[in-house]
Amino acid sequence: MQHTKRQALFISHGGGPMPLLGDPGHQQLVDTLQQVATTLPKPSAILLVSAHWEEPIATVGSSPTPGLLYDYNGFPAEAYQIQYPAPGEPALATQVVNCLHQAGLPAQENATRDFDHGMFVPLKLMYPQADIPCVQLSLLSSLDASAHLKLGKALQKLQYPGLLVIGSGFSFHNLRAFLSPPTAETNARNQAFDAWLTDTCSNTNLTTAERELRLQNWAEAPAARFCHPREEHLLPLHVCAAYAGNASQTHYAVKVMNKESGMFYWVTA
Repeated sequence: MQHTKRQALFISHGGGPMPLLGDPGHQQLVDTLQQVATTLPKPSAILLVSAHWEEPIATVGSSPTPGLLYDYNGFPAEAYQIQYPAPGEPALATQVVNCLHQAGLPAQENATRDFDHGMFVPLKLMYPQADIPCVQLSLLSSLDASAHLKLGKALQKLQYPGLLVIGSGFSFHNLRAFLSPPTAETNARNQAFDAWLTDTCSNTNLTTAERELRLQNWAEAPAARFCHPREEHLLPLHVCAAYAGNASQTHYAVKVMNKESGMFYWVTA
């Protein structure tokens, strides 16, 4: 029996292909993603919003057989030989575009774009059989928080039993901080934003409107711009939270490269 509830998952996807290359700093992330995949109902299809695709208007990948886009540099040769031959799902892509149009949001299909590493790296860990149809949805290059909340709300109209919407980003994404030795100050800033984000997504005492207002004004959160000098890795969470429309039922606390990096799961009737 297919899962008929709206379900969304925001994941921190790690640094490039490193989760697939045995990097010790990504072991908790690898373990968590594999565990999550065993506890969720197996999706009939996945709609994934990747931090690594930005377009002026919402763009949906509609290729039936996407290849892989090795959109990273400086890694060993094996990082460019990774395979993830999951099929696309053009019918779902068309339905996504139609839902966005019905909400008055501009949207288009792209039948030639391949899966980027925000898609294939975590999914190779979660669903290594590559047997689930997958569709990618771009971010908006405006990086406007309220516009991404609107995207998520529009997706509520999707009629696709068993669909899992995944936001693939990173709850902490300061590359300079990742590459520098942690200090008491940087740890405190990381933890302050992580605590704010966890409360915002998981606190059942917040109304939907209060939660969305917090996410819209995320840059006012403690240490927000330290944790996200540029917000493209946070915005997939906005889409997921608005799509779900309620508090996250499950928070996964994960350390990635010595930084607190949360993940969230929502399920809604």
